[in-house]
Amino acid sequence: LAHPDRPPSPVNVTVTQLKANSATVSWDVPEGDVVIGYAILQQRQDGQMQRFIREVNTTNRACVLWDLAEDADYIIQVQSIGLYGESQASKRVHFRTLKETDRLPSNSSNQGDITMEGLDKDRQLQTGEIIIIVAVLLMWAVCLWAAVIALFCRQYDIIKDNDSNNNKEKTKPSSEHSTPERPSGGLLRSKKKSPSVNIIEVAPVWGCARSQLPSHACRAWPC
Repeated sequence: LAHPDRPPSPVNVTVTQLKANSATVSWDVPEGDVVIGYAILQQRQDGQMQRFIREVNTTNRACVLWDLAEDADYIIQVQSIGLYGESQASKRVHFRTLKETDRLPSNSSNQGDITMEGLDKDRQLQTGEIIIIVAVLLMWAVCLWAAVIALFCRQYDIIKDNDSNNNKEKTKPSSEHSTPERPSGGLLRSKKKSPSVNIIEVAPVWGCARSQLPSHACRAWPC
């Protein structure tokens, strides 16, 4: 008889995802009972091996059995763990692992669903990888195009600056040739001094002409 403070035994114990070395056990717990863990008794039908799995502080309703022998018969029982103890063991469930060369049975609906889910996940991963690759390629193309535009603009600015400098250099000779034509300069000043030199040189001429002037004019002329 079950203890009134202990949870009832698990129901609907099933074994799925059968493989050569592993299997998945799942079960249900009646509603309204507080269950904080589970315990699984696993043993080979020939009695060569027995294993006890216990886990608390969990709400899982499934467990994966590892390290099974291929093509071997097993018996499992599941217990619920409550606040005041463990429930009675569930009914025994028999299953047989597969051989390494065997495939999953085609008449298993659960296994077929799991296989399809795996294929769908693989397809989703492949689609996601393709999207990531395309996005990276687009970003790379945009960066390359921006770099080309920036380089073109830089070269255009350099050519424009060179043209402006060449125009400035062309305008400098004309301004230098025009400076001697201005009325100011040392050359024009020397031209102003030349008449004074001529006056000094002409002075003897005035001296020679002095004899032709009257005597009163010669006295007034400063010799």
